[in-house]
Amino acid sequence: MLKLQLLGNIGKGLVTTKSLFNNRNPRPKLHTCSRIIRSSSSSSSSSSVKLPKAMASDEENYMFGPYKIHLNEVFYSTKLSFAMVNLRPLLPGHVLVCPRREVKRFVDLTSDETSDLWLTAQKIGGTLEHHHKASSLTFTIQDGPHAGQTVPHVHIHILPRAAGDFEKNDEIYDALDEKEKELKQKLDLDKERKDRSYEEMAQEAAEYRKLFS
Repeated sequence: MLKLQLLGNIGKGLVTTKSLFNNRNPRPKLHTCSRIIRSSSSSSSSSSVKLPKAMASDEENYMFGPYKIHLNEVFYSTKLSFAMVNLRPLLPGHVLVCPRREVKRFVDLTSDETSDLWLTAQKIGGTLEHHHKASSLTFTIQDGPHAGQTVPHVHIHILPRAAGDFEKNDEIYDALDEKEKELKQKLDLDKERKDRSYEEMAQEAAEYRKLFS
């Protein structure tokens, strides 16, 4: 009798857990940094990318300030840092590297986080420069609101560079400032570049992920 009662209790636990999994949204609304805020996920029936089945756990998301970044948009990670693709890249290979811990300012990083963040950026930058057949790299941090930072979470922009990608080299910093402002103001200041779909971003992340496997 005791054995039947225990089995019944276990069965109830399984039903409860299953119902929690079924009630969970398949994918949260995504917001990414230094890009315009995307209020809802995009879908494309014509996309050929095969995405891994989402796990029923909050572990499928990385936090970037208050925003959730889906694991399919993250292509590299360590215990202390992660790198993700960009919703509105300025150039091919424009990606972002962030500490896993939500840290608002660069000065607030621990020595281990600082070292890991820059070593990660170094590895990713060199790999993506070669992958995109670029000849140089721009690494930049907008540290604090008066430096153009809008998401209160440290992040490094990495941009593979090539001759002639900007008419004047320093214009890239003005363009980055605009992207940060778009995130906060929800303005479309660049009419020629449209938001990429979730599938496009996941496919790019999958492509980059192979470079580090």
